[in-house]
Amino acid sequence: MKNKFNIIPTLLILVFVGCHSSKKIQASESEKDYIFFIHNKFLEENLDGTFSDKYNVTVDYEGILQSFKKDGFIVLSEKRVENTDTKKYAEKIVSQIDSLIKTGVKPNHITIVGTSKGGYIAQYVSTFAKNPNLNFVFIGSFQESDIENYSEINYCGNILTIYEKSDFFGVTAIKRKETSKLKINQFKEIELNTGLKHGFLYIASDEWIKPCKMWAKRKYEMPE
Repeated sequence: MKNKFNIIPTLLILVFVGCHSSKKIQASESEKDYIFFIHNKFLEENLDGTFSDKYNVTVDYEGILQSFKKDGFIVLSEKRVENTDTKKYAEKIVSQIDSLIKTGVKPNHITIVGTSKGGYIAQYVSTFAKNPNLNFVFIGSFQESDIENYSEINYCGNILTIYEKSDFFGVTAIKRKETSKLKINQFKEIELNTGLKHGFLYIASDEWIKPCKMWAKRKYEMPE
C-alpha cells in the first residue's frame, strides 16, 4: 500500500521550499509558525483509525494534525513506511528545516514534535541540526537506558519533554540534558497522569497537544 500523506507531503514540502529558493519569502510568511509532526511506530505498521488492543485507544493521527492546523500552524508531516530508518529520516527532516531557514523562516518559528519513535527521530534532528534556536517537543521517548544505548544523542535547542506517569517511557530526561554537549537555551518537562500508559500519545488530547502549541509559540515559561 502506498504511503498516505497528510497536510503537506514530503514532496510538497520540497516543492514549497524550492519555489522560494531564489528569493526570500515575504515578511508575513516568515513570521508564521511551522510544526514538523513525527508520529510513533504504531502508525508505521497500521492505518490511521486503527484500534490498539494493547492500550484500548484508537489512533487519531489526522485529529492530531488538524488540532495543530486549526490554531494556525503550518503542519509538515507524513505517514512513514514500516521500518523507517530513524537516523536517515532525521537527516531528511534536517534538510527540510535548513531549506525553510534559507527562505527566511526564523528557527524559533520552527518546532519539531515527535511521539514515541517519532520522538527519537526528533532527538536525532536536534543532534544533527545543532541549532539552539529551534524548538523541540519529545513525547514519550526517553528511558534511562538511552544514555548508554543512544549515547550519540545530544539535545540542542529549546527542549520540552512530555511523559506519562503510567507509561514505560514515563521518566524524566534530565540525565540527557546533563550529558548533552550542545547548547540548550530552554528546557522544561511535563509529567502527565492520564492512566493511559503509552496510549496517551495515540490520541488528539489537549493534555499533551496544548503544551506543544504553547512551546511552538515560544511561551517557554508555561505554567506547571
